Amino acid sequence: MNGAQSLVRTLAAGGIEVCFTNPGTSELHVVAALDQLGDIRCVLGLFEGVVTGAADGYARMTERPAFTLLHLGPGLANGLANLHNARRARVPIVNIVGQHAIAHQQYDTPLSSNIEAIALPFSKWLRTSNDTSRLGRDAAEAIVAARAKNGQIATLIVPADVAWKEGGAISETSHSPHPPMPSVDRVEHAAAILRSGRKTAILIGGKALYGSGLRAAGRIANATDAKLFAPYPFARIERGPVSPVVERVAYICEQAVEQFKEFRQLILVGALAPLPYFAHPTKSIAIAPTECEIHKLAGPEEDCIGALESVADSLGLRQGAASPALKVDQRGPSVGDIAKGEITTRGVAAAVAALLPENAIVVDESMTSGRELMPATQGSLHHDWLGNTGGSIGIAMPLAVGAAIACPERRVLCFSADGSGMYTNQALWTMSREGLNITTVIFANRAYAVLKREFSNFSLGNPGPLACDLFDIGRPDLDWVALAKGMGVPGARVTSLEEFAKILRKGFETDGPTLIEVPL
Repeated sequence: MNGAQSLVRTLAAGGIEVCFTNPGTSELHVVAALDQLGDIRCVLGLFEGVVTGAADGYARMTERPAFTLLHLGPGLANGLANLHNARRARVPIVNIVGQHAIAHQQYDTPLSSNIEAIALPFSKWLRTSNDTSRLGRDAAEAIVAARAKNGQIATLIVPADVAWKEGGAISETSHSPHPPMPSVDRVEHAAAILRSGRKTAILIGGKALYGSGLRAAGRIANATDAKLFAPYPFARIERGPVSPVVERVAYICEQAVEQFKEFRQLILVGALAPLPYFAHPTKSIAIAPTECEIHKLAGPEEDCIGALESVADSLGLRQGAASPALKVDQRGPSVGDIAKGEITTRGVAAAVAALLPENAIVVDESMTSGRELMPATQGSLHHDWLGNTGGSIGIAMPLAVGAAIACPERRVLCFSADGSGMYTNQALWTMSREGLNITTVIFANRAYAVLKREFSNFSLGNPGPLACDLFDIGRPDLDWVALAKGMGVPGARVTSLEEFAKILRKGFETDGPTLIEVPL
């Protein structure tokens, strides 16, 4: 057995089922081992940013790692923006990066680079495997590391000769340690805060935003009148008419300050205290009021679900007690009543709210044009909502690919804008190749609209011709229908809300991917 075979067989034995990849020459022996084994599904991305973003989406929906296979330092570098987002999402990924053969590295050939230095800022665990006999063990340890601490990126660098030499051995993967529980003192202090009767907010991140963690938070909020919040950059929220209501912290600082002004106590569960993305020369970075007491119940690397359940137990709240879910279906009028006339962002949001299928997965990177989507869909049928955790744009379509592969029985609705979509539009090709049930909506505002707002926010006056030119992405206008068609995805440009609703419904009912371009 050569090293590549031991690597692949160890990954498969350790529960890895999917490989997202764009391989090169240094990874060919790993490709051959994948071909021979046949137990791991391989998904090709035409750009490494698609590969890493898809691995993120897969992990968010399964809580298990896929593995990426990337070509040397340049291939890794191409995928770093979405590895940054995955790191901030705290998802498990096993990142396999090929390296030149050990004896070949001395020659500084064109693709040579310091792969360790490139990988280090984005990897919680990093190792170069220089011994074929240890490669299987290194792979097993990478899986354990990726699953640790609620999920993290583990990067294993594999020189080509370590992969092709004989002497490999399959290694058994041990169990990853369970995230530690917060102290009893922190649990009891949180319970005391909630009993005090003072206005309390609970800011929740990570795995506590869905499943049993969210249900425990709902019981707490219902019994104590606390309000549940999620950070603006969240990984995944479970939503619907029977789910506890969680309000997203606004991206715009002034709006976030308004959200928190009434609270005198803030409990953090797997989240940091709310702060703006960027500093401002004259404005405070504080979002919570200065008189608001902030208590950390559980950090992002601790057992947030167990912490919430322990607080609920301390408050005497039994499992299955009522949560602050929507008491009635608030989807409002039928789509026929609302989807009429010219396209507006509010009209698009209302149509989505009325048409969203049961158990859908929504992937959202429509930072400017899509701000009305989450409020409008709060009462829609049960769904999960995935967001951009790290702020690096170009995540939506790759994330949708990974989510669709993780959950083939569920419909995926992906929102992107024309600017961010151009970073990773190659994901459309992967959607077509894999036959994924993804409906992608592109808001085509022909601009980096968020930068226009930020320019005004910094009181820099009206942007001049050069600044306007840098914020504008017209001249020529992007033709998303043609781009999609060229990658095998049928698309349509809509000019009315009636058209949008009709094509959105058709996308949900048709097998395979579709695209809708919404000019704004």
